[in-house]
Amino acid sequence: MDVRRGQVVDFDERRGWGTVRGDDGVELFFHCTAVADGTRTIAVGTTVSHEVVPGHLGRWEATDLRPAQVPLVDAGCGSTATRSSGPPVTSMPPAR
Repeated sequence: MDVRRGQVVDFDERRGWGTVRGDDGVELFFHCTAVADGTRTIAVGTTVSHEVVPGHLGRWEATDLRPAQVPLVDAGCGSTATRSSGPPVTSMPPAR
């Protein structure tokens, strides 16, 4: 299957459905059961990777939504570290 990348633009937790906008601009419906980690919830604005499948109502839907790996800012040492999208890190652990 084709894995795509996009951003959650809408999610109604009470109804359990939302919309993800792909990098190509196409918006796809998804159901809370499509969230891969099993939590059945995902924050609006989260960058995700997802697959596109035929849905129950004859339209294309997003499934297997997972937070996408986004590159960290290069610190000048030539490394290309990544982290999953999510809340920003606001503090560092204390030095030992």
